[in-house]
Amino acid sequence: MKIIIDTNVLVSAAFRDRLPESVILWILAHPEWAWIASEEIIREYKEVLRRPKFKLTDAQVQYWRDLIDEAVEIVPVSATVDFPRDRKDAKFLACALAHRADVLLTGDRDFEDADREINKMKISQFSRFTLDLPEDE
Repeated sequence: MKIIIDTNVLVSAAFRDRLPESVILWILAHPEWAWIASEEIIREYKEVLRRPKFKLTDAQVQYWRDLIDEAVEIVPVSATVDFPRDRKDAKFLACALAHRADVLLTGDRDFEDADREINKMKISQFSRFTLDLPEDE
């Protein structure tokens, strides 16, 4: 199963938000799930984690950068997707479509209008699907 994790989920996990972090760690502990991302998505992950507004410690940033480097399968994406609602999110849709991702894990409502071929799930939905945790929203 292939999963793409939106940056907002990663940032929530970096804040030590219990549910997003638990979900990411669950994904990494289950080899049948592959966290995939394009180079462009990886760059966004790492840039966003460094943003001063999030006030993450150097240790937190380094932990997540190391995790990304070790755990994420980098996949090529040559196609582009037109996503006028939020152009900077088009890279997630392009990756999902190009690699037939099983899940795009996101809390971003902009994706609600995205291609119906993409299975978009919120953290709370995914956790009920996989972890049997109570809804956190």
